[in-house]
Amino acid sequence: MPITNMNRRKALTMLGLTGAAGAIAPNLLVSPAWAARPDTPTGQIVVGISQEPTVFNPLMPRIEVDDGVQLSVFDGLVRISPDGEFIPALAAEVPTIENGGLSEDGLSWHFKLRDDVTWHDGEPFTAEDVKFTLELIMDPNFRSWRTTGHELVRDIEVVSPTEIKWRMEEPFAPYMSILVETMMVPKHILGPLEDRNEAPFNQAPIGTGAFKWGSRKAGDHVELVANPDYFGEGPFVERLIFKYIPDLTVLYTQFKSGDIDIISNQYITPDNYAEAKTLAGKEVSVVPAPTVESVFLNNEKPQFQDSAVRQAIYAAIDKQTIIDALYYGLPTPSESYLPQQSYYYNPDLPQHEYSPETANKLLDEAGWERGADGIRAKDGVRLSFSNSTTSGNHLREQAQQFIQQSLGEVGIEMTIENKPPAVMWGEYWTQSQFDSVIVGIVFTTGADADVTVRFASDAIPAQGGRGSNTGQYQNPEVDKLLEEAGRIFDQAKRKELYGQVQEIIREDLPLLPLFQYATVRGHKEGLKGIEANINTRIDTWNAAQYYWDQ
Repeated sequence: MPITNMNRRKALTMLGLTGAAGAIAPNLLVSPAWAARPDTPTGQIVVGISQEPTVFNPLMPRIEVDDGVQLSVFDGLVRISPDGEFIPALAAEVPTIENGGLSEDGLSWHFKLRDDVTWHDGEPFTAEDVKFTLELIMDPNFRSWRTTGHELVRDIEVVSPTEIKWRMEEPFAPYMSILVETMMVPKHILGPLEDRNEAPFNQAPIGTGAFKWGSRKAGDHVELVANPDYFGEGPFVERLIFKYIPDLTVLYTQFKSGDIDIISNQYITPDNYAEAKTLAGKEVSVVPAPTVESVFLNNEKPQFQDSAVRQAIYAAIDKQTIIDALYYGLPTPSESYLPQQSYYYNPDLPQHEYSPETANKLLDEAGWERGADGIRAKDGVRLSFSNSTTSGNHLREQAQQFIQQSLGEVGIEMTIENKPPAVMWGEYWTQSQFDSVIVGIVFTTGADADVTVRFASDAIPAQGGRGSNTGQYQNPEVDKLLEEAGRIFDQAKRKELYGQVQEIIREDLPLLPLFQYATVRGHKEGLKGIEANINTRIDTWNAAQYYWDQ
């Protein structure tokens, strides 16, 4: 279908003024209250997280937990609000057709930048830093987290220290959302270096954010300190400490005892919700989250290349019992990788049915025969694989044991090989060294449903691609649909195309969706400024606004 100028203009206006059409609706944990904010940063906040952040250069491959530190230390050109609106950060304004920042065809981009921003070392932030950042992302010698969208940028021109413009090789509707997650890095520090992958900066970053790098104790915590020269509102506390507590039972215990002020990342586990909401001096709420829990398969493994095997494993998993018995019914069953609050969510996908009978039939018909030990095999391939997750996540560990038993009943052997978070989410995950994992992933980019980075054939890091397709999934039809959806601005058409992608993913089952999270979040009474944002990957996205009510 040809794209009319009117459609493109309308879509771009919506992108520039109010965020992507169909932005995910907000869910507030606590309504922000600003009246009692201190005049100067006061006190500290300890955030308890279940994994150790290990990536401090925001352009390098990272996971959600890294965002907590990075979003406090760095800024992008724009941010996204809980209601999906794009708002300026390092940019002085969000480019739109009306203000001349975007051309009607979506090809010309012009950013005006703030003139009052300095890096944490005192050097001014300028358009040269933006140009350097965009070029570094595409440097073939640099280990970039994501190149989707950026590879279309051409002819970057620094107009002045506070103005930069470029053209896009093709229109790309999700690009503003991608820029939300693209943190700027300093040219004067990284530019002179030959190897930016091993730069000292990567372990002691310098950004423009509300907090400056303080110190890190490996295996224990990262401490950030207030940036007195921050250009925006805040910060309102002197120190922001991210404390790593991999064992979720210990994490909750330290929340109860007051050793941590906010329980983040894996939050309060559902089995502790009934008690948690009665705790004195705590504020506890259930908040829908964009994270989808799934059994993530490495599709390059020979046992998973048979569609019948993937279908059979899914049929043999009693996910409703997992939700009810382990997660106390709080999560919502899902057949899609998208959260159900997304404009792009497809509600018409086939519903999962737990059926060992179906699983056995599928495997029998596909020629997977039981051996003397009861485990199936075909053409010399034993139907056996390992499953991994983070050690200390007791609910996932219980789910693993339940799934292991269920699969054994239909002749599938699943072994459990859990690992510490730093190992689990290092190269084991990023380079697809696993057989399968249980993992929660945010597949949206802000409010946008582009999943090129997760499912495109050229986004497989283990095969030299740039992206996060660690399941090594490849489907030419999905590649085609993602490319088409990214190049048009008609939101209804994009919804249709992403609906088709969801249908194919549901049929192929490169991952086995279990549920969309409903997170039990908690913090101490008196801690203000906390605001849930379903369009971000981490709840501490606005830590600059946190303060203690005096």
